[in-house]
Amino acid sequence: MTYQARYWHFLDDGRIQCDLCPRDCKLRENQRGACFVRQRIGNEMVLATYGRSSGFCIDPVEKKPLNHFLPGSKVLSFGTAGCNLACKFCQNWDISKADDMDRLMDRASPESIAEAARMHGCESVAFTYNDPVIFAEYAMDVADACHRNGIKTVAVTAGYMRDEARRDFYAKMDAANVDLKAFTDEFYFRQTGARLQPVLDTLVYLRHETDVWFEITTLLIPGMNDSEAEISSMSDWIVRNLGEEIPLHFTAFHPDYKLKNVPATPWETLSKARNLAQAAGLKYVYTGNVHDDAGGTTACPSCEGKLIVRDWHELLEYRVSNEGRCPDCGKIIAGRFGQKPGHFGRRRIPIRIGA
Repeated sequence: MTYQARYWHFLDDGRIQCDLCPRDCKLRENQRGACFVRQRIGNEMVLATYGRSSGFCIDPVEKKPLNHFLPGSKVLSFGTAGCNLACKFCQNWDISKADDMDRLMDRASPESIAEAARMHGCESVAFTYNDPVIFAEYAMDVADACHRNGIKTVAVTAGYMRDEARRDFYAKMDAANVDLKAFTDEFYFRQTGARLQPVLDTLVYLRHETDVWFEITTLLIPGMNDSEAEISSMSDWIVRNLGEEIPLHFTAFHPDYKLKNVPATPWETLSKARNLAQAAGLKYVYTGNVHDDAGGTTACPSCEGKLIVRDWHELLEYRVSNEGRCPDCGKIIAGRFGQKPGHFGRRRIPIRIGA
C-alpha cells in the first residue's frame, strides 16, 4: 500500500524535491529518497510505509526516555522502517536501515492503533524505533485518532526536519524526546551524514513556538562526543537557548552496527557528564542504560529533596503532588504530571494490532 505524501515540489529539470528534511532529496521516476520509504511514482511522491509497522509494544514511558511526562505510565510504541539519518552507531539498525518492506508485517490503521492504546490502558502512543519524521503523514493521522480517544502522543526523534513539516508535525504531538547526538557539526557529518544546525533549530522551535513537553537525550560514545569541553558547551547552549529546566539524559553506548570496535561507555563518563551539565545550570540531568541511583532520581531544584526515585525504568518512590509541586517546599516541578503515577515498571509487552 502506498499513500500520497506531502512536502515536495517540482524542480525546473523535472525532478521532484522532497521538502520533509534537510537532505532535500531530488528524485526522478521510481527513485527513493535517502530514507528509502519516500518515493516518486509518476508526478507525485508516496509514502510506502503508511499503515505498516515493524511491531507494537507496550513500554514504560521512562524508556523513551521521558522522566517528566506522565511518570510510570504505559505507552504504546511502534515504528516503521527506514531513517533519514545514517548513524554508524544506530542501535535499532535492523529497523531503521531496513530496505525490505516485507519486514513490515503488522498493518494498522490510525483508528485501530488509538483503540488498542485505549483498550490496553496506555495514556500515550509513541512514534519510535525508527524516526517518525520519515513517516510524518502516518504519525500525524495516528495522532489525530489518538486525540479523539483522549490518548496523548509522543515523538522520539532526531529532530531533522524542514520548517513547514516541523510546524505541522509538532502541532499533533504532546511530548517529544529529541536525540541531540553531539554538539559538533563534524560529528554529525561524519557519523550520521547530517548536520547539527537543523536539530538545534528544532529544539529552539519546540521551546519557543509550541507547548510540546520535550526532553533531550545524548548517547555518549567514548572518544567521539564525550569530551568535557563538548559536554560543557552543549549544556551551556541548552541553558541559554532552552532554559535550565529542560531534562537532559546522558545514555550509555554499547558496541553495535558499524561501531562494534568502540568500547561501551563506562558509568564514570556518564556521571562526569551529569556533573558538568549540572554545573552549567541544568536542573534535571539523568543517566541512562545503567543502574545509577543519583542519575535516575528527580530532585527538587529548590530544597533538593528526592521526589522521584527510579531504578532503570521503574519508579521506586514518587512524591510529586497532584499539582506538580514538591511537597516539602512547594516548588513547581517542570513537566506534565498526572493525578497519580503509574506503576507499569520496566516491562515490555509485544502486542498485535489488526488493520
